[in-house]
Amino acid sequence: MCGKVRIWLVILLLGSVFGSAWAAEPFVYPTKGQSPEQTEKDKSECYIWAKQQTGFDPMQAPQAAPPPPPSSPQHQGQMARGAARGAALGAIGGAIAGDAGKGAAIGAATGGGVGAMRKRSSWRNEQAQYQQQVEQQQAQYQQRRSEYDRAYSACMEGRGYVLK
Repeated sequence: MCGKVRIWLVILLLGSVFGSAWAAEPFVYPTKGQSPEQTEKDKSECYIWAKQQTGFDPMQAPQAAPPPPPSSPQHQGQMARGAARGAALGAIGGAIAGDAGKGAAIGAATGGGVGAMRKRSSWRNEQAQYQQQVEQQQAQYQQRRSEYDRAYSACMEGRGYVLK
């Protein structure tokens, strides 16, 4: 359950980061007495120009992060395989010591524990890779948005506007 809560928190965080960047639009002040109609026309033309220059469209919602990796069947079987291996080794060791059943039980418990640790370690690695992928995607989005904003500002300033 804790993992699911963590996943939802990551999704909410990304939505707030990407959403706020997506909705951000600069304030535009006409310094040469441009009419509201001219201002809207210039905004539209600069939007098109900046989009063509950068290949980025701020009106498109950012690409959603891929879903986090689920626990795969491979991971679900690690504990059982570990227990089976441990039982086999324990039975051999127990047979040598004179009690194969006791050795198998001890080996199964130990092997199951090792399998569970491997499962957790593998899951943590997958989660770290996923987090890194999400952060890279966020950084790429921010960089492309910044390039678009610079192009849009250059166009609007060239037409006699101040942007903040």
